[in-house]
Amino acid sequence: MNYLHLKIIHQSAVALSLTGFFARGLASFAGADWVRGRMARTLPHVIDTVLLVSAVLLAWMLRLAPGSTPWLLAKIMGLLLYIGLGMVALRPGQPLTRRVLAWLAALATFAWIVSVAMTKSPLGFFILLGPLRAS
Repeated sequence: MNYLHLKIIHQSAVALSLTGFFARGLASFAGADWVRGRMARTLPHVIDTVLLVSAVLLAWMLRLAPGSTPWLLAKIMGLLLYIGLGMVALRPGQPLTRRVLAWLAALATFAWIVSVAMTKSPLGFFILLGPLRAS
């Protein structure tokens, strides 16, 4: 498999993962029954496995190591935060306000992870604040 195909698989898995998390969050808050169904509990793991495997393969193809690539390490740390927030957001026993706040924070973290990938900077979209500090 070449780099371009693998990158498309990775980006598609990113889009599917985000769409699924967004939909499961909204449906969970609304009390929809399908969120507790087998498909809603299994499919995200399949998509996230494809996402993670494609990420590791891309890093391997490009010979990137988190220890020597700050933006990659930032993405990994952001992923851990996203997973933690997502667990709180989708856990039914938590108060609704806490779940919604965790869901919104997880979505913001997801956006930051994507911005890190696009800018190749550990700051991600926060790099835009740089010119403001210079003034």
